[in-house]
Amino acid sequence: MQKIVTNLWFDTEAEEAAKFYISILGGKITDVSHYGEAGPREAGMVLTVSFELGDGQIFTAINGGPEFPFTEAISLLVNCDSQEEIDTLWAKFTDGGEEVQCGWLKDRYGLSWQIVPRAIIGLLQGENPEGANRAMKAMLGMKKIDIAAMQAAYDG
Repeated sequence: MQKIVTNLWFDTEAEEAAKFYISILGGKITDVSHYGEAGPREAGMVLTVSFELGDGQIFTAINGGPEFPFTEAISLLVNCDSQEEIDTLWAKFTDGGEEVQCGWLKDRYGLSWQIVPRAIIGLLQGENPEGANRAMKAMLGMKKIDIAAMQAAYDG
């Protein structure tokens, strides 16, 4: 069992969000619990949803109430192997959400994601400092990451 589990706080959309994330990244719901008569929310309402994404990363989503909305102070980063994967994930996560900058977006629930190529480290910290600076400048002008444009900037 995974020792550290990310817990995502929702108002009322925990199960809906878990299903949305699974539809994009694959995975499964492993458990759903409900509030009982003791509350503090309506008895029978979904309390927590445990789910796995992708290669088995475990998450818990809780319907805790409106007190703590998501902020950009935390995001989930998805390392992508190709521009096609970036484009596909970007389209799915921004459906009902919003594009931000530099590979960041907010999904329809307000959770921030970073959809980035695995190659980004080589472009931003490569052996050519001038190329890395050009790649960084190019990325700062992007919302969705364009690997070819960053590579072209790196190459000069």
